[in-house]
Amino acid sequence: MFVDRLLATLVHLRHAATHDVLASWFGIDRSTITRAIGEVRPLLAERGCTISTGVRLRTLAEVIDHIGASGKTGIIDGTEIRVRRPAAGRKDRDKFISGKSKQNAVKTMVVTDGDGRMLFCSPTQHGSCADITHARQLGLVRLLEGGTAAEILADAGYQGLGAQTGGRVVTPPHRKFKKNAADWYEEMYERQRKAHSSRRIRVEHGIAHLKNWRALARHLGRREHISDAVQAVAGLLSHQQTADLIPARRV
Repeated sequence: MFVDRLLATLVHLRHAATHDVLASWFGIDRSTITRAIGEVRPLLAERGCTISTGVRLRTLAEVIDHIGASGKTGIIDGTEIRVRRPAAGRKDRDKFISGKSKQNAVKTMVVTDGDGRMLFCSPTQHGSCADITHARQLGLVRLLEGGTAAEILADAGYQGLGAQTGGRVVTPPHRKFKKNAADWYEEMYERQRKAHSSRRIRVEHGIAHLKNWRALARHLGRREHISDAVQAVAGLLSHQQTADLIPARRV
């Protein structure tokens, strides 16, 4: 039954239960579980992120249009997910080594609204790719240049996008004086930096909820499946956030 295949996939994503454990639980062969998860996981990834009942965002272009039309602020950030090290002898082995964590990882770009609600998770890129490079590859600059006016908050890893998008990407203030700065400048810089950090902290909360799913805390499966896993979890998380928000609005 499809319900059983869906349940097995959800348990696998939420608790990182192995295929052997799930096969024992359902009383079937391990290969059946592997096939079921392989079929259902892409379907969950294609659902997109729910923003209201029956309305979902599936692409970055739709997210940018939604942010511009709603007048809300979007927040972007990159997060890494640890993966197994590629086998010795593979020429792309070093691409997965992250310069930040010094571990083998893949990277995804997360977009939330100002309340930390999940709007988009990109397909993964190897861990050595810089955040700003990943954003450019996803077409963020092109979408903001010709799309509706939207404010996107980002951290220092995206500095440079502001000039390319007409100021639509807002990054922390650039430190002009690194040595022997006056006290008034240090105070002003620290105040501006903290104000920006307090506005974009919600994306960190969204990423934390994403990493609560054990399949994304550390991915032990095949690396070619991690993009589907990330986008499937993002869609499920956004659906739960929307469901939690509806009763609050009624009250």
